[in-house]
Amino acid sequence: MKKITIGSRGSDLALWQAHFVQSELQKLGCEVEINIIKTQGDKIQHLSFDKLEGKGFFTKEIEDALMNKSIDLAVHSHKDLETTPPESLMIACVSERANPADILLINKNAVNDSQKWGLKEGAIVGTSSARRKSQVLKFRSDVTINDLRGNVPTRINKLREGNYDAILLAKAGVDRLELDLSDFIEVVLDPQEFIPAPAQGVLGLQIRNSDTELFDILQKMNFPDVQKRIELERKVLNLLDGGCQLPLGVYCTENHELFVSFADGVENECISLRYQVSNFDGMAEKVIADLHQTKTVG
Repeated sequence: MKKITIGSRGSDLALWQAHFVQSELQKLGCEVEINIIKTQGDKIQHLSFDKLEGKGFFTKEIEDALMNKSIDLAVHSHKDLETTPPESLMIACVSERANPADILLINKNAVNDSQKWGLKEGAIVGTSSARRKSQVLKFRSDVTINDLRGNVPTRINKLREGNYDAILLAKAGVDRLELDLSDFIEVVLDPQEFIPAPAQGVLGLQIRNSDTELFDILQKMNFPDVQKRIELERKVLNLLDGGCQLPLGVYCTENHELFVSFADGVENECISLRYQVSNFDGMAEKVIADLHQTKTVG
């Protein structure tokens, strides 16, 4: 096969992901280069993530490069992708799932072990995710939430500078970057209680539908069970028709237990649902029906 050109954002985490995929492809005998592409989400730093995520702000320019054939393969954090992709593109392969949990990083002067998560009362918590905001307020209505933008190291530095008492991050990203967090208290939030974003911890490898040779190569790297579970998670998101700006968490475990957290708005009460999935067909539709029924009854 000709040389494969990977398109990637330029953040430390995006480049870790691109180099990881490059390495896996090289093990299969492929020649691979990486092309850095700046996305709208990288350029706009004043909007909160709930205005950006799930609407292609971190992916559109990379998908455009795929469609105009200036790259062959896009490596995405799967949770950033729109649930309705361009017709000419497909996710050909997904990675193994890293730890899907969120973590709460707490400044050591903001600790109170008598409070949930060990976070002091009235703390200032940084996150720009509507999902994280709604669930934090569900468990800790006493805290103040302030928006937090920037890549992972930038967000951690803002915590270190004392702008926040604690911040929320995806554990997968922190683990991949092997960051030194020894000056903070790190609390891993149980993903069955504090529900992650659909497909959190998974990489999505996107190609053109017509590129059958690359599709066949990528099947050697694919994890079909992970693919099945995150497709269910993302279908719930898709049927709610809101992108990731919705206060929605959906997580399907390896044992096919499904956990859902949803709120009509950040300040509104979270609905929590739990299922044992025996049949994936129609499961997302059942979740939506149950959410509507719970809202009506409530």
